[in-house]
Amino acid sequence: MIVLIGLNHKTAPLAVREKIFAGCQEENDLLSSLRSLGGVGEVLYLSTCNRIEIIAGIDEREKTETVRNLHDFLAQSGSLTLEEAAKCFYKYYDEEAVRHIFRVASSLDSLVMGETQILGQVKDAYRQALAQNATGVVLNRLMHCSFRAAKRVRQETAIAVNPVSVSFAAVELAKKIFGSLTGKKILLIGAGEMAELTGMHLISNGAEEIIVANRSLSQASLLAEKFHGEAVSLDALEEKLIEADIVISSTGAPAYIVTADLIRRIHHQRKNRLLFLIDIAVPRDIDPAASSLENVYLYNIDNLQDIVDENMNVRKKEAIKAEMIVEEEIARYVSWQKEQESVPTIVSLRNKAEEIVRAEMDKATGWMQKLDKEEREKVDNLVNSVVNKILHTPVTALKEEISEFSSKDIVATVRRLFRLDE
Repeated sequence: MIVLIGLNHKTAPLAVREKIFAGCQEENDLLSSLRSLGGVGEVLYLSTCNRIEIIAGIDEREKTETVRNLHDFLAQSGSLTLEEAAKCFYKYYDEEAVRHIFRVASSLDSLVMGETQILGQVKDAYRQALAQNATGVVLNRLMHCSFRAAKRVRQETAIAVNPVSVSFAAVELAKKIFGSLTGKKILLIGAGEMAELTGMHLISNGAEEIIVANRSLSQASLLAEKFHGEAVSLDALEEKLIEADIVISSTGAPAYIVTADLIRRIHHQRKNRLLFLIDIAVPRDIDPAASSLENVYLYNIDNLQDIVDENMNVRKKEAIKAEMIVEEEIARYVSWQKEQESVPTIVSLRNKAEEIVRAEMDKATGWMQKLDKEEREKVDNLVNSVVNKILHTPVTALKEEISEFSSKDIVATVRRLFRLDE
């Protein structure tokens, strides 16, 4: 059976997730340690900034002890008390575990629904497990099916199309205004986390020339280095505003850094070129009066938040389609899983039939010896053909019934009916 145990951004604070992450990192060979726990046959470990999860194929006969061992392993990694672990950890079995990992891979369980990073993280976790021979038939099939579900969600829905972060919305807005960021000079005012995130989006969308202006030149240099850009202090702001096509400002300054007077002053030197200003600072960095000037377009964080909210509503609608796709893929996997449970019984059934054939053929050795080689082969083929035809109907029925009803009950009935365990 499959078990999934873990914690995420919904169930545990960052401090707890960090402790467990650090504890697991200290394990020299984490997957081997997990596989050494009694009852664990296959295992995969997924760790991101928002979740830590163990997915394992376990022996159902040792379920209680194995799940307790996995639970204790995670709890001890983060030095959590039993009470803390009980509040933070979730456990899913079989179909619910399958549903959870499919939703994770499809970004339906992410902090930002529709984000694209999680699928790559799930694939990386699988590659690591595969490289260490920690997975087998069950988890290999599970992970490939989760990837197919995620791919269908990307292709058949618009869940990841529209930006749902302010920094990404700012970049998308700039692309709409200019058509392309190629060849555009971009001025980032501020060198904090928001500026860095915006810069990353700019680079991934084709921006090539980025200038970082900041009160601290050393801080500006550190950020500019990441983008292979230019760093300047705020003393050079007027000069760089003349050159810029797009300005994105995100400082913590208490007053306007870019005033309407400053924009008026450089307006003539810009030779009427389009200037796109995006103010994502609170309080605002750019004087709202600047938007009254010709060829100057100014958007603030409220404008962008409206875009983000609208796009999130679109994603929520698309999530309904995505959940339907996930359910279809779960049904396919569960059907395969049930079929796998019947395989040992089908093998046993065929083996029993072959034993009966061999025993009866042995009894017929006396008169069979009177036949020539070709005739004996014909008798063998005839007997095997009859056995295969007799078995075909019950084996087919077994597979069909298993996909509809309780596979364990049906398998047990077949084994009793044909005395396969005697």
